[in-house]
Amino acid sequence: MTGEAVTQRTATGAVAEADRPRLTKAAVVERGLALADAEGLEAVTIRRLAGELGVTPMALYWHFRNKDELLIGLADALWAEMDLETDPLADWPGQLRGLLESLVRVLRRHPSASQLLTGSEKRTSDAAMVASETALEVLDRGGFDAEYSAAIVRQGLFTAVMLAMSEPGFEPGLTDDERVEHQRQARVRLALLPPDRFPMLVAAAGPMTACDNPDFHYQVGIDTFIAGVQALSQRVAVGHDRRAGGN
Repeated sequence: MTGEAVTQRTATGAVAEADRPRLTKAAVVERGLALADAEGLEAVTIRRLAGELGVTPMALYWHFRNKDELLIGLADALWAEMDLETDPLADWPGQLRGLLESLVRVLRRHPSASQLLTGSEKRTSDAAMVASETALEVLDRGGFDAEYSAAIVRQGLFTAVMLAMSEPGFEPGLTDDERVEHQRQARVRLALLPPDRFPMLVAAAGPMTACDNPDFHYQVGIDTFIAGVQALSQRVAVGHDRRAGGN
């Protein structure tokens, strides 16, 4: 009788364990990103995440030993969201544009991404290095050497981050109503500047503070960056030609 009871308890325990949902690394990262996007990176702690997932903090330490490792995991997931498929029929500026546009889409989807992707230790994960490798290959096809290509890749990342953080109306932590009021006050401040000193700012008070067309904001920023890289490629090509002629 005692043996049967033990067997029953063991069997019951095994079933309960099998039925319990397994905490995966992907589930931790998914919930961590959602929390970071909603409340900022400061809200993302091992203890807070454990509570959100209904487990003890020790369960998360199986996947991430500390918050720094967790944040690197979140950044890696963001890099992995990029579409790195380059159109083989497009020229290299078009391929570079596609990569930059994909990065911008990730940044726009995740308010936390701008902070997560700028740390140097968060640009060395596998997904980050795959993204960098793809961009470097495109720039190599554009005739840039390693020094120029590396600089352009860095500038591309920070251009995308700058565009996301400078999006008109981008005010983390504000409600929609508060954001509208913040925009209105900013427009009024510009409109009331002395027109004899700031005639251009007064005239552009609306466009300088408007946030009703963020797509235009990103389009101009990406166009400017790509045009600059194309202009730089022509200078680099001329420099190469001159050195070759000198030899």
